[in-house]
Amino acid sequence: MLEIPKPPWTGVGRRIESQTRKALFDYSMIEGQERIAIALSGGKDSMTLLFMLKAILGRGVPDAKLFAIYIGGTFSCGASVDNGYLQKICDELEVEFIYRETKQEEETLSCYPCSRERRRLLFEAAKEAKCSHIAFGHHSDDNAQTLLMNLFHKGEFAGMLPKVTMENYGVTIIRPLIYAKEADIKNFALKGGFVRARCRCPVGQNSIRKKADTLLKDIEDVFPNARNNVASASLVYGSDKAATP
Repeated sequence: MLEIPKPPWTGVGRRIESQTRKALFDYSMIEGQERIAIALSGGKDSMTLLFMLKAILGRGVPDAKLFAIYIGGTFSCGASVDNGYLQKICDELEVEFIYRETKQEEETLSCYPCSRERRRLLFEAAKEAKCSHIAFGHHSDDNAQTLLMNLFHKGEFAGMLPKVTMENYGVTIIRPLIYAKEADIKNFALKGGFVRARCRCPVGQNSIRKKADTLLKDIEDVFPNARNNVASASLVYGSDKAATP
């Protein structure tokens, strides 16, 4: 039998579960949903999301059937993960595993078209599974980075919405880990033994998001709570432009 982390959690796991439950409640993320898809890359964030939702659903929150959608391909975000390994984890958790493949090639590789194709494949697979809600593993640090990127690149004070309906695609994105810190997720992944190899994408290693994270680290030298404050401000004051079709 495959060894995977299982509740009840202690320490950091308990904290992430509490934050996940709070996010589900605060933003009514799964109300009325009987089937929910998870965007599973095999990385620490999406794996933590998978374990948390499986542990939480039906226990103090509405129950729902989970589907894990993995986008494979040479330069996908999960390229360094064996999809057979993910399949076994999903089988152990009794979560249906769905595989799709991106066709990105190194000669034309860049973040924007790759992200667009990946989301299209995710949305199509979710709708085929009759899931109108897709859970992404974005956390508080992702939110802070996104706000800086939007502020400096587009002059918009906008981070990641915890719940956003994509009118043009007929699906709703939810982010149950929006309150969780990346450091906590890393710790949980290390203790659970599911930390994967570094992303193989040659573009992603020098992306704008990586640079935004480096900038946040520099700011934290002067303002130690900057990362948390930026993420919190995004949830309170951030633009809901992404929700507008």
